[in-house]
Amino acid sequence: MWNFKTVTEAFETMYDKILEKGVDVQGTKAIYNQMFTILDTSKPIVETPWRKFSIKYAKEEWDWYLSGDRSGERMAKIANIWYNHMDERGYVNSNYGYQWMRNNQLKYVIDLLKKDRYTRQAFITIHDAKENDQYKFDTPCTLSIGFHFTPDSDKLNMTVIMRSNDLVYGFCNDAYCFIKLQQIVCESLNCKAGQYIHYAHNLHIYKRHFNMKNNYESNSN
Repeated sequence: MWNFKTVTEAFETMYDKILEKGVDVQGTKAIYNQMFTILDTSKPIVETPWRKFSIKYAKEEWDWYLSGDRSGERMAKIANIWYNHMDERGYVNSNYGYQWMRNNQLKYVIDLLKKDRYTRQAFITIHDAKENDQYKFDTPCTLSIGFHFTPDSDKLNMTVIMRSNDLVYGFCNDAYCFIKLQQIVCESLNCKAGQYIHYAHNLHIYKRHFNMKNNYESNSN
């Protein structure tokens, strides 16, 4: 398992690792079963110059999650790709706020942690194969999000488990929103945020992003 101080360090290191060691599959380079820990969650924004992270878009996505609105219309007006994931009603499955509000999952997790600091049940589930009939247009990339304390610290740790994770767009935007979620849970528990553990079964870079770092560095010289 890798330890990184920031999400920026995680992004830059994993980008190089994927291009160096990734296997070619379905228009991507991918590595499997990757887990790493981000030690400092105070800076959830990827600051790599050549990534050109859009904080405006990330905030829009986070606000959309907070709304719990399953309609993809709002985000599709900002990023056309969302139109590809909408069903005939305009719904998507990847509004994670909608998912953690289902059956009061988030409240349930917070209440569990208030009652039992070391509970092993503080997990929110997102992707659920029992709902595979709903995944024709949009299959959530995140499997689950868990929270835990350890006896040696008063800080709350978070573990995100992904079935599939595009490093360039997916990880960067997801990390921002997941860390914001971690902060919400911490505020409810009156504690500080600890580590962010990220696990991806398939961590990949799309072909169109293979040269983004080299192109930026070439144009900067």
